[in-house]
Amino acid sequence: MRNVKYCVLLVVLSILFSFSVAFSGQDSLPDEFCYLDNILSGAVYDVRYFGSDNFVGKRIDGYKADRVILTRDAAAALAGAQKDLAPFGLGLKIFDGYRPQDAVLHFVRWAEDLNDTRMKQKYYPGVQKKNLFRDGYIAEKSSHSRGSTVDLTIIDLKTGQELDMGTGFDFFGPDSWPDNKDMSVQVRSNRALLREIMVRNGFKPLKEEWWHFTLEFEPFPENYFNFPIK
Repeated sequence: MRNVKYCVLLVVLSILFSFSVAFSGQDSLPDEFCYLDNILSGAVYDVRYFGSDNFVGKRIDGYKADRVILTRDAAAALAGAQKDLAPFGLGLKIFDGYRPQDAVLHFVRWAEDLNDTRMKQKYYPGVQKKNLFRDGYIAEKSSHSRGSTVDLTIIDLKTGQELDMGTGFDFFGPDSWPDNKDMSVQVRSNRALLREIMVRNGFKPLKEEWWHFTLEFEPFPENYFNFPIK
């Protein structure tokens, strides 16, 4: 009788294991999260952390696909921003959304290696790498890991060109501050447009990064997630 029970247990465990493997291979996400490209039609995606064109210079841990994930609330709000831009022939380009905690820790390890400065000229020419923690550019936690923060810009839908925001995405330094008065009138106007559209649709800006917005009433204000993007 004991052997029969043991065999039944093995069969059950085998079925559960097979199911878990199959399930993990699907586009399954925790409740309240979604793939943004299933919600936001017409947007352009440039997932920098899936490739090597980022301040680290290589693919970042946790990014196993060039897709963007957000909470459903943030995705719905972002769809509103896209809708507001469309009548003017404008749209959104998305650089990043949900960011696994593994990715944040990858940034931390990179920042601690002061000898790795291969991407300095493009992303932080005026900032000493040893000061990245002190100046708040790198931290052990990120609002992105809560799932309702997005990095983005505005594009001309006809040409696909980004509006001039004065700096590229993830540029470390005062030139990226949205309210920097040293920027041209055109740059300041473009930044103001992005800010106005995002705030109108429920997002709050970050004073150091023109591209960074967090849903004001985010569903997980205290939770930091670590499932991979795949």
